[in-house]
Amino acid sequence: MEWRDQGIILSTRKHGENSVILEVFTPSRGRHAGVVRGGTSRKMTPILQAGGQVEVQWKARLSEHIGSFTVEPIRSRALALGDRFSLAGLNAVTALLSFSLPEREAHLALYEKTEPLLDLLGQDEIWPLAYLQWELALLDELGYGLDLTSCAVTGRTKALTHISPKSGRAVTIEGAGEWIDRMLPLPEILLGQGSDDDLAILSALKTTGYFLENKLAPNLGNKPLPDARARFLDALSRRAAS
Repeated sequence: MEWRDQGIILSTRKHGENSVILEVFTPSRGRHAGVVRGGTSRKMTPILQAGGQVEVQWKARLSEHIGSFTVEPIRSRALALGDRFSLAGLNAVTALLSFSLPEREAHLALYEKTEPLLDLLGQDEIWPLAYLQWELALLDELGYGLDLTSCAVTGRTKALTHISPKSGRAVTIEGAGEWIDRMLPLPEILLGQGSDDDLAILSALKTTGYFLENKLAPNLGNKPLPDARARFLDALSRRAAS
């Protein structure tokens, strides 16, 4: 068995004395792992950094085996590693992908949103909004997307103020009725309205976080969300406060 593709490095972990198990996110193979022989060497360590863009060749005797990777660099995103805010954002993306994607299942639409998102690292003024849009795309790709086009009860497309925590659909105050206390607030930024500053983005990420934690995670064995996401939100909160 053999295939070749390019992808984004999600993580590495040591395997034996001088090898690592590499996890990559590729367009056609999704999240895929393999052993890199000599992955702890001085030559390979700088290449095998999370977020790096690489070309990989995977080989195994049988398809169900973990197999081995040969890796060639395409481009590094190492500049993000020197900036705490960018590093927190990169780690949030790679950790959520490792957490949420099933192994060896292609998610091309999500890949096509992830690669340009990582290319924006370092552009701190626009990156948080791009990250928010990426989290919405992640939820949508995995079947938990928010429907904010019209009120789930009345069908109205204006004056949408809340989101149903059960369905992820928008509602108006009238549509929520006596259940309004159980609804989630609908930040204007999710409707493409109002401010897109850090505080507005944090409010929206609280909403997406609810669906990640209460809809996605239970179907993954109730694993807690990656700490890396919380660390990015902390970094964004500190920036907003300053």
